[in-house]
Amino acid sequence: MRIRPKDRFYTTRIYFLTGAMAVAFFVLGASLWRLQVAKVSHFEDRQKIQSLRRVRLPGIRGKIYDRNGFCLADNRPVYSIALYLEEVRRAGPWFRTIDAAMEVIGRVADVTGLTPVIDRDAIQKHIYRRLALPLVLWSDVTPQVISRLAESGCDIPGVDIYVQSTRTYPYGPYTSHLVGYIGRADPSALDEEEYSYYLPDLAGRSGLEKLFDPFLRGEAGGTLVQIDVSGYRHGELARRRSKPGGDLRLTLDMEVQQIAYQALSNYCGAVVVLDSNNGDVLAMLSTPGFDANRFVPYITAKDWEMLREDPRKPLLNRAVAGVYPPGSIFKPLVGLAAAVADPDSIHTVYDSPAVFQVGGRTVHTTGHGEVDLRAALKFSANVYFFKTALACGPDLIFQQAFSAGLGKKTGVEVDYESGGTMPDKFWQQKNRTGWSDGDTCNLAIGQGYLTVTPIQMAMLTATIANGGELYRPRLVQAYRDPASETYTANEGNRIGKMNWPDAALRAVQDGMHDVIMEPDGTGHRAAVEGFDFAGKTGTAEYGVKGEGSKHTWMTAFAPFDHPQYAVVMLIEDGDSGGATVGPCMKVLMEGLYRKMKRGQRVPGVGVLTEPGRGGLS
Repeated sequence: MRIRPKDRFYTTRIYFLTGAMAVAFFVLGASLWRLQVAKVSHFEDRQKIQSLRRVRLPGIRGKIYDRNGFCLADNRPVYSIALYLEEVRRAGPWFRTIDAAMEVIGRVADVTGLTPVIDRDAIQKHIYRRLALPLVLWSDVTPQVISRLAESGCDIPGVDIYVQSTRTYPYGPYTSHLVGYIGRADPSALDEEEYSYYLPDLAGRSGLEKLFDPFLRGEAGGTLVQIDVSGYRHGELARRRSKPGGDLRLTLDMEVQQIAYQALSNYCGAVVVLDSNNGDVLAMLSTPGFDANRFVPYITAKDWEMLREDPRKPLLNRAVAGVYPPGSIFKPLVGLAAAVADPDSIHTVYDSPAVFQVGGRTVHTTGHGEVDLRAALKFSANVYFFKTALACGPDLIFQQAFSAGLGKKTGVEVDYESGGTMPDKFWQQKNRTGWSDGDTCNLAIGQGYLTVTPIQMAMLTATIANGGELYRPRLVQAYRDPASETYTANEGNRIGKMNWPDAALRAVQDGMHDVIMEPDGTGHRAAVEGFDFAGKTGTAEYGVKGEGSKHTWMTAFAPFDHPQYAVVMLIEDGDSGGATVGPCMKVLMEGLYRKMKRGQRVPGVGVLTEPGRGGLS
């Protein structure tokens, strides 16, 4: 049969369509091979990226100890009740899952007796922001609550105990100004790795926690969490443990710190106790204080406002940041400065009447008759030191004060330290007027524009006690790296030696001894039966003349013949150094005396040895 042209047209079209279909199947097969074979590893990697979330786990902060091993900054586990939303997930809109979560929260509350603190809005925010992480329902619950949940809550879906680490300060009210406190760190200031979620990291905000934050802060860990397309957690695939930071051991002695706290009572003031033989800070207290535990993990706005608005300024570390005129506790330095120019000046006798004329001004004070340096210190005779300062000139006093560490920061390891003010002639001309004899007399008794900190005066007292050796106060005794089992000593706190004549130094020491041990000494109220020590009282006026506002001081070193302790106590707005500070100093010295007898550190009691570790009294 002959094929017509029309039939040939249909045959050609069939061939064409068949070829096109073959090409299409070839392209489809090649694409499937490319997707399922050639590119399989690429798509597997992308699938893993989209289904995995990296969670940053905060590092474990190092600990801070006192010299005897008492822990001042520790870490403790916080047990929380958490809900894993993937286990109560409901199909459909989110409100169904939220309803299920609220039902679970109600059941847990019935079992444990806790009041719910999570509402629907909190659950919704968690879903949108941190769905892969557990939702904490109650934080820092008691062991009793955990026990009730374990006994009665086994059939509640999605609920588990969630454990985190937090900072704790066992001696918070006593050490908060020194140790400081922590707060939540800024995620942008953390390491450069990218994480999907950050669990709250802790960073130092004040005190040693702030100054040594890079050393104390541990190395962060992490975990890989697998999620589905909705963001629900399906399990943990890998975990890298967090590593602890380094530890600090302080020179602080918690027993002495607590004795100082008892002595200062409810006054606004400060106490500094140094080891006079090396400058170690044995106690440094500022009152009123605060409890650093209130800042963990964050302080409430109400509590922060109360601390900031408190007129007693509990956040101020008066021991290093408070600046005050020293008053008569500056007089020993004036006597030593005069002896540098003229060693025989310690034997000079000046009449110290009740009225003294300087320039066009008449000064009314307490009269003491004719006195030398030793007697002038005992009675705190103002006119004697007026005449001594005028005889040697102010420049030598400035030079000795600067050499002894006044007018500048001591360098102790505490933040916000002040250097005080040493108003020499250049300062006076720049800030006030020219220098006059009246300014010299003010300087001689620790008044005028002169200001110091308690830590500076403790440093000066230690230098007088040990014979002129000048030590920078040291708070950190040693540190231990995370990878090490032993401590490395923090050395190098000796600055130099003062050029005071031995006879002058002994005269000043004897005069300070009379202040305490003689019945008519200005500091006799601080005397402790059986305990031989020396000291100096001070009363410094401030503010508008005639208002009667006074800061009261007392310095001391003990025992007298073999000094171990150099002590400075300040009480704001007192009556006088002897009347206000004396009884408080007595409490402190009684505590130190008991401690030294127990540790056999008092000459005549036994062999001088370091006290062993024991409980606080």
